[in-house]
Amino acid sequence: MDIRLDSISHSYGDTEVLSDISLDIPAGRIVCLVGPSGCGKSTLLRFIGGLERPDTGRVLQLGSAPEGCLNPLTFVFQDFALLPWRSVRGNVSLVLEDHGMGGAKARAIIDDVLARTRLSDFADALPRQLSGGMKQRVAIARALAVNPAVMLMDEPLSALDSQTRELLMDDLVSLWTRQPFTAVYVTHNLAEAVRLGHKIVVLSRRPGKIREIVTIDTPIQERSVGDPVCQNKHDLLWGLLREEARAADEELIDG
Repeated sequence: MDIRLDSISHSYGDTEVLSDISLDIPAGRIVCLVGPSGCGKSTLLRFIGGLERPDTGRVLQLGSAPEGCLNPLTFVFQDFALLPWRSVRGNVSLVLEDHGMGGAKARAIIDDVLARTRLSDFADALPRQLSGGMKQRVAIARALAVNPAVMLMDEPLSALDSQTRELLMDDLVSLWTRQPFTAVYVTHNLAEAVRLGHKIVVLSRRPGKIREIVTIDTPIQERSVGDPVCQNKHDLLWGLLREEARAADEELIDG
């Protein structure tokens, strides 16, 4: 299933947040949204997920969801959103219970996503026993359990330290390589965008408009920190964002 954004604009009161955003999100690709603070990245993600509606424009779902899809659109947030009294297995099971699914079928799905996210040995652990990286892997496993058409990822690694972030990026690359998924991935971290994104959408400072769309043709499993192509893309992105990021930062301080 593809997603198409058609002329999305939105304001909160007198503050214009997004202006005339049109974008295609193709199936099987990771599209990263980057931009200065306050440019409307997370707001745009909420529109895609149907949590809010824009003042003008449309979000279109084109084509069919994959076979066995329980939730066409599924969020992964930065704060994990795990129930502390449920085990790893229980937290993943929650999204299946919501669809009335249990028994052997649910167990098979849970076992599969725990294996794919390297959590099988921790199925009975409680969230308080897990590191931040493992908690986020549980959140990703829970999202995968409903076989979504599109995963909407709102700065999923921003709460983690740099080493854990690198490990989780490796995990996401491995997951996508084994079974390509579609994702819209909001991040402030340009290294994440260059490592994971097939297409990187650069938004301007508020009101957010598309300044440029940067594509990376190198397969994500072949990208590395020292790769010249990735470094050039990182430098290009930072060149596009540097002055606007500084202006947005000073605007937030003044406010």
